[in-house]
Amino acid sequence: MVINLSEQHSLVSNWVGELRSTEIQTDRMRFRRNLERIAEVAAYEISQQLEWEEVEIQTPLGIANCKRLKEQPVLATILRAGLPMHTGMLNYFDRADNAFISAYRKHKHDGSYEINLEYMSCPPLEGRIVIISDPMLATGSSLVKTIQFMKNDGAPAQIHIVAAIACTVGIEYVQMEEPDATIWCGEIDDELTAKGYIVPGLGDAGDLAFGTKMQM
Repeated sequence: MVINLSEQHSLVSNWVGELRSTEIQTDRMRFRRNLERIAEVAAYEISQQLEWEEVEIQTPLGIANCKRLKEQPVLATILRAGLPMHTGMLNYFDRADNAFISAYRKHKHDGSYEINLEYMSCPPLEGRIVIISDPMLATGSSLVKTIQFMKNDGAPAQIHIVAAIACTVGIEYVQMEEPDATIWCGEIDDELTAKGYIVPGLGDAGDLAFGTKMQM
């Protein structure tokens, strides 16, 4: 299942537009905050699909029947670009467990690249609800490799993917490799360059959020 949050004509559309704008992108703090806000909306929407339970809460004047999440999810992100969205998810799922994965493209001289995955820190995932956030779902290769790597620590009961902008090519690849995953995105673009960048996209989310990096 794929949910495009911009189809609802909400503030998400404004935030995606600001993420794309070369003028507003010069404000790194606003860029990061817009990624956070998109993730916060996604967290709220995802919460409506999770299981809840009724509990009795003691107030100063009596007992209130309330609802709370039956199970806390595991919030995962791909370093470093995913950190702002991870913060947004954690603002809402504030009691969640967390997972961090280092995955990046290693470019070759012929213009191709491979996905290097070197580090993962996460709790046991068997039977858990896992929510993975990453600003850009381009080819989907790094995301699929990350999910497969995480499954070595147990098979999750649910997998939700949250992206600010996704490409149809990447969506199709994820659906082929991980058909049970649900994809939530701020907007969907149709074009992908030969180097795997989304068009019109927004550029390099990691560089825009944290500054340029040395090429590996």
